[in-house]
Amino acid sequence: MEEAKNYQFFQNRQCEYFPCHKGVAEEDFNCLFCFCPLYALGKNCGGNCVYTEQGFKDCSKCAIPHQRHNYEKIVERYKDIVKVVQLMDEQK
Repeated sequence: MEEAKNYQFFQNRQCEYFPCHKGVAEEDFNCLFCFCPLYALGKNCGGNCVYTEQGFKDCSKCAIPHQRHNYEKIVERYKDIVKVVQLMDEQK
């Protein structure tokens, strides 16, 4: 496996929520995608999200954006995010 580039990993151990998701070793916990860019993809994000009774997406059981090795997996989905945004813009 190729060594990660510095821009692919960021960690803020002084954050009051660190680590905000369980299941990722602290030394590999990536804070780079603190707000997951895949949120906009709804249930098609690839994680295991659920929706609350109020209709909000709950990603608390998903650690995909916080795993050190998932940088490329997240970045590869930007084309899908662009499509969602384009569809939203067309509806206006």
